[in-house]
Amino acid sequence: MDRWPSPETFLREIKESCVVFFRPSAMSAEVYNLHMLFFPFMAQGHMLPLVDMAKLFAARGASVTVLTTPANAAIIRPTLPDAAINPVHLHIIPFPSAAAGLPVGCENRSALPSDDYRPKFFNAVALLRQPFDHVLAELQPDCVVCDMFMPWTFDVASTRGIPHLMFHGTSYFARSASHIFERVLAESLSPSASEFFVLPGLPHRIEMFWTQTLDLRKLAGTPMAELAETLIQGMEVDHKCFGVVTNSFYELEPEYADYYRKTLGIRSWNTGPVALSNQDLAVRSARGGEQQSGADAGDCLNWLDRKPPGSVVYMCFGSASLFSADQLREMALGLESSGHFFVWVVRNTGNDWLPEEYEERIAGKGLIIRGWAPQLLILNHPATGGFVSHCGWNSSLEAISAGLPMVTWPLYAEQFYNEKLLVEVLKIGVPVGSRVFAFKAEERPAVAAAAVEAAVRRLMGGGEEAEGRRKRARELGEKARRAVEKGGSSFEDMGKLMQELMEQGKNIVQKSF
Repeated sequence: MDRWPSPETFLREIKESCVVFFRPSAMSAEVYNLHMLFFPFMAQGHMLPLVDMAKLFAARGASVTVLTTPANAAIIRPTLPDAAINPVHLHIIPFPSAAAGLPVGCENRSALPSDDYRPKFFNAVALLRQPFDHVLAELQPDCVVCDMFMPWTFDVASTRGIPHLMFHGTSYFARSASHIFERVLAESLSPSASEFFVLPGLPHRIEMFWTQTLDLRKLAGTPMAELAETLIQGMEVDHKCFGVVTNSFYELEPEYADYYRKTLGIRSWNTGPVALSNQDLAVRSARGGEQQSGADAGDCLNWLDRKPPGSVVYMCFGSASLFSADQLREMALGLESSGHFFVWVVRNTGNDWLPEEYEERIAGKGLIIRGWAPQLLILNHPATGGFVSHCGWNSSLEAISAGLPMVTWPLYAEQFYNEKLLVEVLKIGVPVGSRVFAFKAEERPAVAAAAVEAAVRRLMGGGEEAEGRRKRARELGEKARRAVEKGGSSFEDMGKLMQELMEQGKNIVQKSF
């Protein structure tokens, strides 16, 4: 007959069993398997960098799950690493398209039929609150990393006692400037007082035209009210959540990383440039998920292979930017007149904007790509010497990582802040002269062909100014690569965050008993 265990042994075995039951990721107080849940906003510019970040944490040994919807899972899957090496698990929940009045299958911002559907899309995302809560109850992750466009995730995670990390997807400079701009508005400084104003208290003197900014409160009662309220709530969550994970590296903007953390008092960890997680050629080619409707990556690269090193300017404005026919025509003429080889990505449909016989005139000199292009491959091709960009942070950081100078052409969002960083702080950008913040293409004054030509010539030309810009860009590219390598600043910051989260998890386990 087997003997009963002693009371001490019995209690110890029960305690260990309960620990495993209530916290599946907790092995013991000494060995702890960190489970991180990433929940990206359903738009390429937000989703891709957060998935890249998830891959970096998986490579460091974390158990990683990405929460998304069916259509977005199809975009993410081709970019994931070999499951046998660094597994990143997908957890899929339905997207409430019909309940929000969206077309069936419309699950990503780039799939919206028009900007008029944007409010409905934000409403659909907000309807994910209950499914998100159910996922937290089911998976019991040690932390959640959620996009800034879903600030409501903070309340859900907090109710369940799960640490919440916010992902903003932009620079420290832009985040700091945004917070300061809110203070400027709170002090009731009137745009009519002057054409421009100074953002007070920043490490550099930064002047902004009032037309380059947006007072979110003025969007109340408009179709953009939901977006404005979301952004305001996101700023509030910055100060309440466990902290912010940032796609940047300390050497790029040290004064603003310190300002954000110490002066504004927001906890933050560097993880970037996260796009450098994509070293596999197939993954770089697939990143973006639209290759089935875009240009063939091989044809584009073959075209670049026939061009001299550093001779091609690449122009692209992200996954969500459209232009008026007049503006496209000015772009076309400006690129042609610059005299430089160019690759130009155009997301508009139709050809009504094309100048007469334009494609015949630029044959061999320029390549127009419709819809989607393998941007990481183009930026890192030896023939590419410069980038004309909308200053979205993903594109900006990808160009910095490739060591390229830029022509800056901001349109909306935080892009005008990023332009200030690129041009005035880092001194690797040439402004094209964009001064009006506008979501809709028809509300933006057209930049003339002459201005496009002048900016491209200045970017791609010779002389001390251009060579200095190229040298600074190359040096930043080298620093970017070192930051994510073992022992680099971002590598170390990620390690510190993981350690803190694991300590938090161990404490929860120990306090349970």
